[in-house]
Amino acid sequence: MAAKSSPKLSILEQIAMVAKALGNPHRLDLLELLAQGERSVEGLAAASGLSFANTSQHLQVLRRSGLAVSRRSGLHVLYRTSGDDVLELLAALRRTAARHVEEIDRLMQGFFHQRDALEPVSRDELVGRLGDGTVTLLDVRPPEEYAAGHLPGAINIPLKELQRRLGELPDGAEVVAYCRGPYCVLAFEAVASLRECGRAARRLQDGFPEWRLAGLPVET
Repeated sequence: MAAKSSPKLSILEQIAMVAKALGNPHRLDLLELLAQGERSVEGLAAASGLSFANTSQHLQVLRRSGLAVSRRSGLHVLYRTSGDDVLELLAALRRTAARHVEEIDRLMQGFFHQRDALEPVSRDELVGRLGDGTVTLLDVRPPEEYAAGHLPGAINIPLKELQRRLGELPDGAEVVAYCRGPYCVLAFEAVASLRECGRAARRLQDGFPEWRLAGLPVET
């Protein structure tokens, strides 16, 4: 009985609650969306493809575990991650899973690498090229995510509008596309579409949250 009431086990129980909150793919997806900026429940439901009720339930779990916080604005409830350490936790979780779970490598080879087998552009490489005019940054996220924060000088063209708006991309410079994170399919699809049109294109290795977390400049 004493062991069950020990301070250590009580602390571990709270840590386990955080781990349990992360143990759902929909909640991980919602955290990736929240990493782009503050969003309403309605907006998160639309972006994730979940119903409003399911989205709300998942967000309440994230809030109770301390991974997200909420505030009311008029008729809407807005959510955001509770801190940058949540993004660091997600990044560490991705790295560990990619290193030890073979199925992730199989999925990467089968889906992502079929669309883009070229080496992605690292953050360091992109920082070195931003000032020389040899690269055009393309943000293929929805406009509300772009407005909340984006890489300096990036042009926002959502993936579904890319073919129609190709003329907005300057000729000559290589296009570097980015989106929500390393597993976000938007950038992969954008690069494939651009190459089909004869444009030189690569994707950024990470997404906007990782760029911001690294302390690199962001525009709003």
